[in-house]
Amino acid sequence: MLISLSISNYALIDSLEISFNKGFNVITGETGAGKSILLGALSLILGQRADAVVLREKEKKCVVEGFFDIKNYDFADFFKALDIDYDEKVILRREISQSGKSRAFINDTPVNLSDLKDLATKLTDIHSQHKNPELNDLTFQLLMIDSLAGLSGDLNQYRQIFREYKKYLLDYNELFEKSENSKKESDYLQFRFDELSAAKLTENEQAQIEEELENLTHAEEIKRNLSEAGELFDEEHYGILSRLRVVVSALTKIRTFHKKAGEYTQRAETILIDLKDLAAEINYSGENIEFDKQRIDFLKERLDLIYSLQKKHAVETISDLLQIQSNISLKLNEIASFDENLNELKIKIDASKKILEKQASEISKKRIGTFEKTESKIAQLLTEMGMPSAKFKIHHLKTEDFTETGTDKVSFLFSANKSGELSEIAKVASGGEISRLMLSIKALIADSVALPTVIFDEIDTGVSGEIAGKMGEIMLQMSKNMQVIDITHLPQIAAKANFQYFVYKTENDTQTNTQIKLLSREERITEIAKMLSGEMVTEAAVQNATELLKQGKK
Repeated sequence: MLISLSISNYALIDSLEISFNKGFNVITGETGAGKSILLGALSLILGQRADAVVLREKEKKCVVEGFFDIKNYDFADFFKALDIDYDEKVILRREISQSGKSRAFINDTPVNLSDLKDLATKLTDIHSQHKNPELNDLTFQLLMIDSLAGLSGDLNQYRQIFREYKKYLLDYNELFEKSENSKKESDYLQFRFDELSAAKLTENEQAQIEEELENLTHAEEIKRNLSEAGELFDEEHYGILSRLRVVVSALTKIRTFHKKAGEYTQRAETILIDLKDLAAEINYSGENIEFDKQRIDFLKERLDLIYSLQKKHAVETISDLLQIQSNISLKLNEIASFDENLNELKIKIDASKKILEKQASEISKKRIGTFEKTESKIAQLLTEMGMPSAKFKIHHLKTEDFTETGTDKVSFLFSANKSGELSEIAKVASGGEISRLMLSIKALIADSVALPTVIFDEIDTGVSGEIAGKMGEIMLQMSKNMQVIDITHLPQIAAKANFQYFVYKTENDTQTNTQIKLLSREERITEIAKMLSGEMVTEAAVQNATELLKQGKK
């Protein structure tokens, strides 16, 4: 529950600190005194948008801090997920700078605004006049039924399977579309693959063919020159080898008495061996080169095929062609596996669908199981609030497909009169009737949802007198399970509260300040008397106020 609220430099509030109590708290005060400002400041620590326009003094920052008791609620895992030390008391703080930027804190630890809001919505529910239209929203109506049916755990399990189911469907549709598109080009891909495969290309083949073709094209010239070179080596008396042998012989004769001759002889012999090998290779090459017209034609055709494939695929090497062939092969294998993958996804979809059908059916039964009791309880509460002829009905339909919330659609139908036809709330309910209907729903939810604090901002719009008193009794009853804070202008409701706070303005020559204080019993009598009769408090008003307070304690 909200233990205390501290506000500084916010709108008409210079500095304010107020403690709240268990049970039913009301906040009263003159129109324009700042009750809505107080709620606006509280909304900041509940994660609402911030703006520098709220700064009272533009050169200072605005700070709003709420102190909450959470010992009776299971928030340990939430704090662990944020890596914040858990405590039975928690402080939520929001700071707004001159530029309008804000910072959020949980127990002095900086957090994202979304994390602050996530925790705050678990601690406090604010209901103001502008939220009454929610009652006409089908999503809100289903959420209310789910709260009453205690479906939080069931829906979490259902949504987990639902998200898997939707992902499988998405994957299946994407793969099916890809499969259909790929199959259209399958024949073309197969043709390209077969063409490249039939070519039986190998790495470095092009360079080898070009070299061999060059040799064959110039075969006669190559053979003639190699033969001439071979003859120069092997000519009997004047060939290179013959003359080199003479050199070796001459050097050998003098090496016994000329030191360098031995070295020269060894080098000459080495050269002679190398030249013999070279001469043998030249002669061998010359003997094996023959002009082969048929081989030339074959190589030219092979080269033309390679060139045409390179041009066709806009590449320059056989390596590129082989890579294209490999890529096409992978693509064809992928196309061939589409049916198998689609079948696997279909199995997953069917399995998820069966689970969803079962879970959605169980959720639907639990929802429907709350209808009669909910209709009866709301009718009872409306009767207590002066609407004995009101009729409330929950209309149920099935959705065509699974949704995030199951397969149910609910809509609230209402009639304020016995002879009236049940219709959508927005079409037949007045502002006062909607307020009473919304309070009935909140009262029902209070019995089933563990929410520390609920705040009403003038939910009594459009009602007065005895009906207001009944609304006050309902809020008093709600406060037995949670802390209730109500901003009201009706004395009948104020008198039902356990505690009453008064919002007022003080003024000096330069500034107006909003303040709030907890009223004593005597102060409450005076304030309620003013609410009954205006600023001129009469003895009759005081007596009525005293009587209202007595009745409020019964």
